[in-house]
Amino acid sequence: MTDVVLITGAGIGIGRATAKAFAKAGFHVVATDVLSAEGASVVAEIVTEGGTAEFLMLDVRSTEAADAVVAAVEAKHGGIDVIVANAGIAHRVPLDQMTDAKWDHTFDIDLKGIFRVVRPALAGMKARKKGAIVALSSIMGVAYGWDEHVHYSAAKSGVVGLVRGLAVELAKDGIRVNGIAPGYIRTAQLLSKEHSLGPEAAEKAGEFIPMGRIGQPEDIADVALFLASNAARYMTGQVVVVDGGLLVGRY
Repeated sequence: MTDVVLITGAGIGIGRATAKAFAKAGFHVVATDVLSAEGASVVAEIVTEGGTAEFLMLDVRSTEAADAVVAAVEAKHGGIDVIVANAGIAHRVPLDQMTDAKWDHTFDIDLKGIFRVVRPALAGMKARKKGAIVALSSIMGVAYGWDEHVHYSAAKSGVVGLVRGLAVELAKDGIRVNGIAPGYIRTAQLLSKEHSLGPEAAEKAGEFIPMGRIGQPEDIADVALFLASNAARYMTGQVVVVDGGLLVGRY
């Protein structure tokens, strides 16, 4: 029976690369996103390349939507084997402009959005005594502070705590929980001048990364696939930094 992976934020960037990597590895991919055209597009690419996939609209800010998506996938496929909780946002907001609403918006997606998708899938995973969860943090959540993105850094630090807590609670049920902390990755988010480095600064970043380049989404996707696989069977509660040597090279 084909294993099923549910990926949030699968329409673009790291999520899209992850959907394609899992499909190539033989998983049935349930791609979810708020971006319907992009989500449908990655599914079409996977199917064209001989994989199996489907797209479901999901806004991770909605508990009802998350519950419904998980229930629909379990009813159709018998269970979810892997969750890659990737959906996230990073908006530049100086502290003096940070409203409660802006702070809550980031936490609602980047941290609580992971919890919302994991929670309804746990009963099925526990019943089958198997499951792997991979949550996306960031180097900004494990080592760096990021000015004008304090809400993002705080939320991504929260992901580390969530991974650790879930890992300990779920280990006895055969469920592993790990995270990934990407460094600078070539995504639309990173290349946004309004909210992140922008194209020029992204290229400059490659000069001080020991491996000499910023990352590609596929660099993260392959680590997600590893963490979900039997090759990582004795790993849980870990957040793996994937940054080309940036942190160890700068400190």
